[in-house]
Amino acid sequence: MCMFLCDWNVTWYTPHPDLTQCFQHTVLVWFPCIFLWFCSPLYLLHLWFTDRGRIPLTTLCCAKTVNLLLVYRPSRCLFPSPLLFPPQLLAVCMMQWERMKGCRSSVLLFLFWTLAVICSLVPLRGNIQQIVDKVSFFIYFSLQLTQLILSCFSDQRPNTDKHTYRKVPNTFTTPTERYPTHLPHLQKGTQHIYHTYRKGYRSPLQADDLWSLRDEDSSDRIIADLEGDWARECAKLQQMERSLSGSCPAGPKLTEQTQLLKKLKQEQSSGFCLFRVLARSFGPFFLRGTFCIIIHDAFMFSVPQVLLLGFMHDEDSPLWKGYMFAFLMFLLSSLQSLFNHQYMYSCFTVGMRVKTAVMGLVYRKSLLISGAARRSCTVGEIVNLVSTDTQKLMDMVVYFNAVWVAPIEITLCLFFLWQRLGPSALAGIATVILIFPLNGFIAKMRSKLQVQMRYTDSRIKLMNEILSGIKILKFYAWERAFLEWVLGYREKELNALKRSQVLYSISIASFNSSSFLVTFAMFGVYVLIDDKNVLDAQKVFVSMALINILKTPLSQLPFAMSTTMQAIVSLKRLGKFLCQDELKPDSVNRELYSDGVVIESGTFGWSKEGPPCLRRIDVRVKKGSLVAVVGHVGSGKSSLLSAMLGETEKRSGQVSVKGSVAYVPQQAWIQNATLKDNIMFGQERKESWYHRVVEACALLPDLEILPAGDGTEIGEKGLNLSGGQKQRVSLARAVYRKADVYLLDDPLSAVDTHVGQHIFERVVGPRGLLKDKTRVLVTHGLSYLPQADLILVMVEGEITEMGSYLELMGRKGAFAEFIRVFAGNEHKERSQMGMEWEEIHLLIDCSNPHQTPSCLHLYIFWDGLHLSVCISGDMMSSASVQTMEASDTEDMEPAEDVGRLTEADKANTGRVKLQMYVEYFRTIGTALIIPIILLYAFQQAASLAYNYWLSLWADDPIINGTQIDTDLKLGVFGALGFAQGVAIFGTTVAISLGGIIASRHLHQDLLSNVLRSPMAFFEVTPSGNLLNRFSKEVDAIDCMIPDGLKMMLGYLFKLLEVCIIVLVAMPFAGVVLLPLTLLYAFIQSFYVATSCQLRRLEAVSRSPIYTHFNETIQGASVIRAFSEQERFIQQANTRIDHNQTSYFPRFVATRWLAVNLEFLGNLLVLSAATLAVMGRNTLSPGIVGLAVSHSLQVTGILSWIVRSWTDVENNIVSVERVKEYADTPKEAPWTIEGSTLPLAWPIHGTMELEEYGLQYRKGLDWALRGVSLSIQEREKVGIVGRTGAGKSSLALGIFRILEAAKGEIYIDGINIAQIGLHELRSRITIIPQDPVLFSGSLRMNLDPFDSYSDEEVWRALELAHLKSFVSGLPDKLKHECSEGGENLSLGQRQLVCLARALLRKTKILVLDEATAAVDLETDNLIQSTIRTQFDDCTVLTIAHRLNTIMDYTRVIVMDRGLITEMDSPSNLISQRGQFYSMCQEAGLV
Repeated sequence: MCMFLCDWNVTWYTPHPDLTQCFQHTVLVWFPCIFLWFCSPLYLLHLWFTDRGRIPLTTLCCAKTVNLLLVYRPSRCLFPSPLLFPPQLLAVCMMQWERMKGCRSSVLLFLFWTLAVICSLVPLRGNIQQIVDKVSFFIYFSLQLTQLILSCFSDQRPNTDKHTYRKVPNTFTTPTERYPTHLPHLQKGTQHIYHTYRKGYRSPLQADDLWSLRDEDSSDRIIADLEGDWARECAKLQQMERSLSGSCPAGPKLTEQTQLLKKLKQEQSSGFCLFRVLARSFGPFFLRGTFCIIIHDAFMFSVPQVLLLGFMHDEDSPLWKGYMFAFLMFLLSSLQSLFNHQYMYSCFTVGMRVKTAVMGLVYRKSLLISGAARRSCTVGEIVNLVSTDTQKLMDMVVYFNAVWVAPIEITLCLFFLWQRLGPSALAGIATVILIFPLNGFIAKMRSKLQVQMRYTDSRIKLMNEILSGIKILKFYAWERAFLEWVLGYREKELNALKRSQVLYSISIASFNSSSFLVTFAMFGVYVLIDDKNVLDAQKVFVSMALINILKTPLSQLPFAMSTTMQAIVSLKRLGKFLCQDELKPDSVNRELYSDGVVIESGTFGWSKEGPPCLRRIDVRVKKGSLVAVVGHVGSGKSSLLSAMLGETEKRSGQVSVKGSVAYVPQQAWIQNATLKDNIMFGQERKESWYHRVVEACALLPDLEILPAGDGTEIGEKGLNLSGGQKQRVSLARAVYRKADVYLLDDPLSAVDTHVGQHIFERVVGPRGLLKDKTRVLVTHGLSYLPQADLILVMVEGEITEMGSYLELMGRKGAFAEFIRVFAGNEHKERSQMGMEWEEIHLLIDCSNPHQTPSCLHLYIFWDGLHLSVCISGDMMSSASVQTMEASDTEDMEPAEDVGRLTEADKANTGRVKLQMYVEYFRTIGTALIIPIILLYAFQQAASLAYNYWLSLWADDPIINGTQIDTDLKLGVFGALGFAQGVAIFGTTVAISLGGIIASRHLHQDLLSNVLRSPMAFFEVTPSGNLLNRFSKEVDAIDCMIPDGLKMMLGYLFKLLEVCIIVLVAMPFAGVVLLPLTLLYAFIQSFYVATSCQLRRLEAVSRSPIYTHFNETIQGASVIRAFSEQERFIQQANTRIDHNQTSYFPRFVATRWLAVNLEFLGNLLVLSAATLAVMGRNTLSPGIVGLAVSHSLQVTGILSWIVRSWTDVENNIVSVERVKEYADTPKEAPWTIEGSTLPLAWPIHGTMELEEYGLQYRKGLDWALRGVSLSIQEREKVGIVGRTGAGKSSLALGIFRILEAAKGEIYIDGINIAQIGLHELRSRITIIPQDPVLFSGSLRMNLDPFDSYSDEEVWRALELAHLKSFVSGLPDKLKHECSEGGENLSLGQRQLVCLARALLRKTKILVLDEATAAVDLETDNLIQSTIRTQFDDCTVLTIAHRLNTIMDYTRVIVMDRGLITEMDSPSNLISQRGQFYSMCQEAGLV
């Protein structure tokens, strides 16, 4: 039995240290074996549940096995143990089982062989001296080392790899080979990161060069685990709320207060529930990182305990101890770096998963949210939740541990300081205690300033509405008003940010000065309480090293607190949204009745509170029947369909729908996809059925003129389709579905009469494709009613009459009276036009004596009304460039590009150009930049001065046990430190203010550039791209760039200070510093180029997420009706995963960079310590302590410099992306300086077109070909023609939405091309086909400039037949319109557009199918209003219903951009030309 495991005379007190033979043959042998035996059960259990397929027996596997058997050498251990049963045999068995389970490399065996080699190094040294006698040991050691090297290589892939990964084309294999998921395998991930960065260094990376996401990081996996847990938490929360509401005190006085408290408590509870769910899902992985940071802290506190300065004082100490201390400092620092970055890797991985989870939950919620909740959560707010708030949660994950780790680190620092300085350390504790309340107060103040988020939400919400309604803004010349509105929100946002940044600067200054304040307090108290207390180098610089450690938690703590506060706010916001009311799945029963649709005693509302929108509804729709729903604007027709879909709040009654549902909304929802994809909507293509649907929906002519047929890409919201085309595509989507029940919300209102009749006959009617389906049709076209099996007449949310057409006419009620009166009015109008009543009866086949009464009613109705008669209706919107391009693009573009409309968000390549930095700093201004540089220089000079002063103080000789002039030294030290603190505050405030100045200018330029862009720009640029610029990129410019600059400049000057100190102390260090600097510069350039490209790719892949969110939220009702939620969720998951594919390698590579750079810093520590040991006879302890303590900081400094530099360069990409739109084509100026345009222009309203030609783009066919036209004062002109004839092109030319290619337009003798756009557009008026409202008050929607009095606004509403409706609203003119005006019916929105025109009352009015969405009676009233109120104006009408232009002075017939006919309606009919044939098709002649 060996009695001496350790002999200090052999180990420590000797010039040739060694371990005892007993220690070498027991502990060093046992330790690796014990590790293997204790860890193998857990590892084998892990293998039991792992099955990735079988790996064939390879050369590598054979080499490992043979080498393992050769390594076996049992005679090494003096005292055998049962634990020492040959570990080699266990390793062989384990390796073979790994092969059977498909594990290509072994973490456990790698660690075992690493420990075995390290433990063999000590005997290796001793045996080198006896090389002849110890040959067997060298063979043994060589085999161990060989086995370690072999363990570094992974085997080939299994024959059947059972893992599933997101496949992205690249040159790599599975993710398990690429990522440093285990600390011992860091080199594996490093190798692949290096290959990626080498490729990125040589040429810009593309998306295909990136590796794919691991399965555990994919959206499907993350959200599948999280969704059920969140649903259970929501159920608990709702149950708790119900119990609380039941116990709330009653009484009217407490109601408002109770509601407010309940709302606040609900927000807090929902935020806490979300945190709890996230913690349960991602907590275990996060705790792994927490374990790493604990080990990191252990190594961090071990470094100052290394007694290098004690060695410098002890002249008799052997040199090997000094070298050992130097190497130990290097080793501890390196291990500290490794564990720190493993922790950071874990945090960023969790942060990425949290982001994926939250985005997935928000997306799923947006598909389930109720109508009332949807109105309180706009698209802009939801986009802000998934952009800004998710980023706040990611930041919290990284810094959350600092909230509790930092106080522990501070406590440990103060404990070790107590050991050095005794009770004087209490002064440091007191300083820290004073600093904490100050920063706690600042953090609380900053959390109150989070109202900035409210302004950000409002700004993003408004921007989303601007981008959605940009065409209306341009038509009405409202850009400037909305620009000022956005800038108003932006100014409030920046003011809150400025106050927050000033408070943050105080916090940063106090914490960055905290190390000095603690030092000053402790050293001051130490030397003042007793003259015998002297400050030598050991006390000073060990204390300084501890205080430098103290700086990290003290600087991290305010940021961690701030980040946590912001994350709490974001959690509340996210929780509030995720806990919003959802549509109840049981509101519609699918199998209750055998009939198609049944509603019994139904009462419905859009919210739980407020008046119901539908009352006393009793409807039974038989299977296979056609039901028509009619009524005035706002009578509840669309609400009835919504009730059938389960979109409303069911307050009483039963709703049953038999089978699957297809829904056609009143306002068509079109995806940004090809026409074919819009029609098939996720279904398989069945050629014969597809062609039948396309033909029945009258889409064949449209396919012929589209450049790529049904492969043509449709812009967002169907921008490049007319209103009629959009409705037909929407209808085709429903028909293709082959559903059981069809809910059709007035789909025929936007199409031509002959097209509408065709669609009714071929699709909806008794002989159409849907003849055997249950159909509920909302319509204003009464010509279809006689063929309906049942008609529902709605008035103010109630069904007042119900029956077949004959039954309703026979009852002679309100419905029959309305039809007779209206038919009489039409007859009078026709008589006044000189049209003979008998002529119209040519339509009736009098020779057929067998006509039934119903047919007779149909013909009488058809003869008397003709209210759905359209001439063309299919307007070519300004986005319909592709239609014009058809003939040209086929020759000019490759096949795959034909039909493409939108441009994907593109990433620039290479490093960010210097011009972007110049642009950014130019906006800040040299008046601010120069003081910032000078303040940084002064700050670091003060730091250098007080550190050098401290080293001189430490070297001061001790006379009679004391040091002289301690008061003076303390005073100088304090003055220099105080000066540094003031400079720190100055620099942080200056950079923050400079960043806000730059951000203000860049956002203003971006907004101005976007609003000044022509319509063509918005048609090819997805709104998600633009919203991304205004949200994420602007947020980066607001906060990320200034924060990065603060860190980068601070650490650059700090590095300069360290280099000066090391070179002054040890000039020979320059030999080491020079190559390290060159290597550092190479790594930095190697990294930054690729990192910037990854940042660009990540930003580019983020835009489709926002676009998809936007599109989905707007079409949520359609998606739900078609039960396509799962498909859209999968599309969202794919986009999120694609974005994370760019994000993940970026932060993994940051860890790779940090490990490499900190290794360089550790080499500098080793060099400085080694040089100090070598020159201990010439160097003073004070200067050595100064140099070594500062060199210890280099590891962190180098890492932070590149990290902050990279952050700045990555985020300066945001400036680059914001500036992208500076060079895009712009419209003509809004106003012309020095314009002599009369204020009352146009006075007469005359218009002259002289050889006017229009092209959508140079090289394309002419949209208008040399049109010459003279329109006189007060003339009423109707414009008709087939699709693509140029009708709307003429309107776009008048408003200069498109500029003339040749010729001129004169209004009142003034060439409109020579005046400003706003001067033109504000003096003429258009009522567009698509009514667009913005969220805000009703008055703002009518008069955004506040140019008119309330009396004038009420007069306009009265003339637009809206006065009674608005008067009945609680807030009257202040009634809040929801986003897009969704809380008004489509017809009411159209009347609001009419009220706008009445309010402006310009001399020229253009109507673009303005009455398509209103009922017949309202249409008649509108036409009457236009005739009376605009009697003294020139009116141009792009005709939709024939009766609107038959009393006009002239009708212009257009074809292929030319005027083919022009005369009065009666003359054109008598000429029997093109207009006559149109009337004939419409059934008028």
